This record gives sequence, C-alpha cells and structure tokens, in this order.
Amino acid sequence: MNIAVPKETASGETRVALTPPIVSLLTSDGFSVAVQEGAGMQAAFTDADYKQAGATVVAGAEELWRNANVVLKVQKPTVDEIGMMASGTTLISFLWALSDPELVEHLREAGVTAVGMDALPRISRAQTMDALSAMSSIAGYKSVLLGANALGKYLPMLVTAAGTIPPARVLVLGAGVAGLQAIATARRLGAIVEAFDVRPAVKEQVESLGATFIDIPTGEEDTETSGGYARELKEETRRRQQEVLREHVRKSDLVITTALVPGKPAPKLISEDMVGDMNAGSVIVDLAAEQGGNCELTRPGEDRFTDNGVIIRGPLNIPAAMPVHASQLYARTIHTLLRHLIKDGQIHLDFEDEITRQAVITHDGRVSSPLLLNTKP
Repeated sequence: MNIAVPKETASGETRVALTPPIVSLLTSDGFSVAVQEGAGMQAAFTDADYKQAGATVVAGAEELWRNANVVLKVQKPTVDEIGMMASGTTLISFLWALSDPELVEHLREAGVTAVGMDALPRISRAQTMDALSAMSSIAGYKSVLLGANALGKYLPMLVTAAGTIPPARVLVLGAGVAGLQAIATARRLGAIVEAFDVRPAVKEQVESLGATFIDIPTGEEDTETSGGYARELKEETRRRQQEVLREHVRKSDLVITTALVPGKPAPKLISEDMVGDMNAGSVIVDLAAEQGGNCELTRPGEDRFTDNGVIIRGPLNIPAAMPVHASQLYARTIHTLLRHLIKDGQIHLDFEDEITRQAVITHDGRVSSPLLLNTKP
C-alpha cells in the first residue's frame, strides 16, 4: 500500500499530515510512504528527516497523487487535487462535508473514498484519533497569547515599587476543548477568569481549573447534542443569555469566544451594543471567526478597532501558528485512525463499526455519511 503526503497548498497552512517519527512506524510495518518535497519544512521537518525515516521524497505533486493508494492531508483537497487521484484512492483529511456539499460531490464523482478527520464520533474508542480536540487545544492556548499580546495590560497581579497592578479579568465563552485550554492558560498567566457555556455539565470542569462559572438557567431546553457538542438555542434563550452576559463582557479586559454549532454558522454571543459597553483597550479574540464569528463585529482574518477603542481579533486557522506541535498531534491521530482502518496491509472498511460509519464521507461512488444522508431533503 502506497501512502502519500502532499505539501499543503491552502494559504497560510503550515502543518503537515505525517511527521518523520510516524513515517518510521508506517515503514517499519511494511508500508511505502512518499512525501512531497518541502511538505514538512514550515513545521521544521526537513526532506532529510523524512528520508532518514524511510520515506521517498517526491518532487512533483501529480506523480505523488497519481501513484497513491492512500493520501493523507490536513486541509481538504482542491478540485485539481481531486482530479489527480485515481478512482478507489482513499483520502484522509479535514473535509467539513456538512458545509461544503460541492466538495462532497466532486469526491463522489471521482470515486474517492473520503474519510473526514472532523467527522469522527465523540466516543471513548475514538479519543486517541480525535484530531479536532487536538487542534482545538492548541487554538485555546494560542488564543490567550493573541489576546495578551493585544492587551495593554499585565495578566497577573504584580506588586512593584511603583505600586500594585491588579490582575486582568478574562471571560471565556464556550467551555469545550478550546475554551477549557484557554481557561487553563489564562489562569497560569495569573488572570481572574470567568467562563460560560450553555451546557451546565461543564461547570465542574470550569471550576476545577480555577475559573468562575456563569450560571444562566436555560429552563428545560436541551442544550447538548448526543455527540457532546453545544446545541443551537432558541431565540428567547439566546436573548436571555445575552442580557446576563452583557455585564460580564463589559467588565472584562479580555474576552475569548469559542462557541460553535456543527454544520451551522457560529452563534452570535456578543452584539454590537455589548461591544459598545466595553472599556477602551479591551480585547476580543473570536475563535469562531472562520464560521462567521461569535461577535457581530468580527471580521474573519482581520484585527478590527472599534470607535470606542475595543480590539476585535478574528484569527483564522490558529493551529497553523504552532505547526510543530500541531503536526505532531495531527500525525498521531492519523496514525491511530490508519491502524483502525487497515487490515492485512490494506484499507478495510467495516461499516458496522461506528467510527468507520461516521468518518467515511464518500465511498464507491456514493455518499455514505449518515450525517449527510440525514440532512438531505
């Protein structure tokens, strides 16, 4: 079985799907691994590192793609890249199939077996292949550094000869993996941290990290999906939450938003009016910028300065800002998934298995993902 690792072509993408240590594990198991020239350079992995690990370094992308039985990527493929794959090739990468039906159709028409790293079920057996959580942890950590860099204040309390500096107040909206890592990082840096999530079950996790949980009753409304994600709320519930959060946002020096609903635009948690109440110099880091943002004033990929002096950062693809560890973690999740899918040296798809059934988006010229099939009219 020939495994190919192309160089990522998406703008700003610095990660690579396999690292040399994981290549060594695959080649020692008898698999052939080809890596495109320069694929790992931005993540500090040289072509020489890959050769030493047993990989073949290939200069041309087309040769790499056409000779592959399995293609491993980080970002979803372009139409041209799909065109270079032979029918029956297995592709494993982030796909975000729910929000990109055209990509799914291209993959289906090409006869590609497409496996979405973002589509793995949130079950205990799949934890070690959960690339989303691994990348979200990096995003949560980095978000605090991005906020601290823009904030004109210390985060910790400092007692100096010139006087005492009070600690900064940090508010984290959304306590999933990214939010919890943001809480932990802000606490390590000495800030006073508050957090909110629509799922009451995360309160204990928030408090265990030393933050104060903002408890806003949601009545009898179900706020969590069966997969553990936050559920989109009714308009009245969202309005009530914004009323309570307004005061917490107003008094915060740094607000980090992480709330996402799978397959839908990010929920708006911070209105323009709420931003208008914030103090000059306050910072918002919106981790949901790629899905439209949790703040009404977020501009994806930009830093915005409001008339009242608030800085709103809308970073994209934050894990790519830490490519070494992001690539290492992603490669480990890929390797674990491969071990799950490979039997007798070949990709073997058992659709009776929940992990395989949920993760495979297209196969044998048809859409196979139950999530996509259930959303069709």
